[in-house]
Amino acid sequence: MRMISMVAGLGVVLAACGGEKKAEQQPAGAPEQAAPEAAAPAAATGKTHDVNMVLDGSNYKYDPSSLVISAGDVVRFHNKSGGPHNVSFYPDSVPAGAADVLTRQMPNQMAPLEGPLLTDPEATYEISFAGAPKGVYKFFCLPHVALNMRGNLTVK
Repeated sequence: MRMISMVAGLGVVLAACGGEKKAEQQPAGAPEQAAPEAAAPAAATGKTHDVNMVLDGSNYKYDPSSLVISAGDVVRFHNKSGGPHNVSFYPDSVPAGAADVLTRQMPNQMAPLEGPLLTDPEATYEISFAGAPKGVYKFFCLPHVALNMRGNLTVK
């Protein structure tokens, strides 16, 4: 239990340690340059699927741990018990091109392809799979990966 607390605390500290960038100074009279805009997330067009993140006895798990969805669907992760929880995707096991889609569709990431820690009971985190390539997406809960809290979803 101490290890879980340390990992969760480390995740919170790392999430809060984002440095502030100072504005670049331009010489007087230099034309202003617009900052490049990040690509906006694609709008969801399909169904919403619920995945509960739970502690069941001594087992941490996603329920369901395996899900089949369509491109354009949304997956809503619920912190039901045993939190904090999050959803993190293995970068080396998502389909080609999926990392870019997930980066746009996952708000408030702690790190690439890692959603925020959900600490409050009943907190939710939604990911739209609009524009997502077909294939299998393997994911895990960062605080509970050592306890085998893993899952996968298939975009058809």
